[in-house]
Amino acid sequence: MMTLPIKMRSWLFAPGDSEKKMTKAADSAADIALFDLEDAVATENKAIARQMVHDFLAARSEGRERLWVRVNPLDGPYTLDDLAAIMPARPGGIMLPKVYGRQDVELLDHYLTAFEAAHGIERGSTPLIVLVTETAEAMFHTGDYKGAPRVVALTWGAEDLADSIGASSNRNADGSYGFTYELARSMCLLGAATAGVTAIETIQGDFRDLDGLKARAEKVRRDGYRGMLAIHPAQVDVINAAFTPTPEEIAEAQAIVDIFAANPGVGAIGYKGGMLDRPYLSRAEQLLRQAGAL
Repeated sequence: MMTLPIKMRSWLFAPGDSEKKMTKAADSAADIALFDLEDAVATENKAIARQMVHDFLAARSEGRERLWVRVNPLDGPYTLDDLAAIMPARPGGIMLPKVYGRQDVELLDHYLTAFEAAHGIERGSTPLIVLVTETAEAMFHTGDYKGAPRVVALTWGAEDLADSIGASSNRNADGSYGFTYELARSMCLLGAATAGVTAIETIQGDFRDLDGLKARAEKVRRDGYRGMLAIHPAQVDVINAAFTPTPEEIAEAQAIVDIFAANPGVGAIGYKGGMLDRPYLSRAEQLLRQAGAL
């Protein structure tokens, strides 16, 4: 399984036809800047956006591993043109939207291998994040990405899924996601855990509501997500903080690890008036690994 030498807490989108916004994203505190060739770019601007993204990447030799590109989906006419334009500039990674299943990842792997070979890039070195819930069919395949080539993260989307199933809205009356979209969030999380890759939460459209963003990001981290997509630079610091374990969490996790280490072979142990068993130890170890990686 591919591992990355960079953090993956915050993924900030920028339209590929705006040098100003790409510069802001690249210069921000986002762990990964995502230059968009898909939804953020009108059809008539796609050709110029490809060239702009290529030129931007080519001009940035430092830190290119955190400069990724969302290409257009494989069921349309633009993906190969996107790759032909950007791969010579060696993007840090690729986001693949609107998949139907693992077969799309495997096809993209073949394309990327050819472009890597053509441009002197180490074969298999371009990682992928996959949007696994944007089509109805994809929802039935979220658990199929174990061992899929290049995949380092899975994320989900609610807007295109609503379009895919003909829904008039993806929200309840109180503004929360409807059941189908909460299911999509859960299936993405379970799929990422099955594949052993990072689960990334979808965007929050209201970029002014930073308190709501904080609450949501903290909630999904407790659920198992390890990062979140962003659409505005103002969201980045909130997301980075939410997905960074606090000193108190680290100290608590270390205390749990230490008490089990001091009592080898014990399956359950008393702690602060309660009982801890092995799943608590596993979660504590995971949090310490996460903190170490950050």
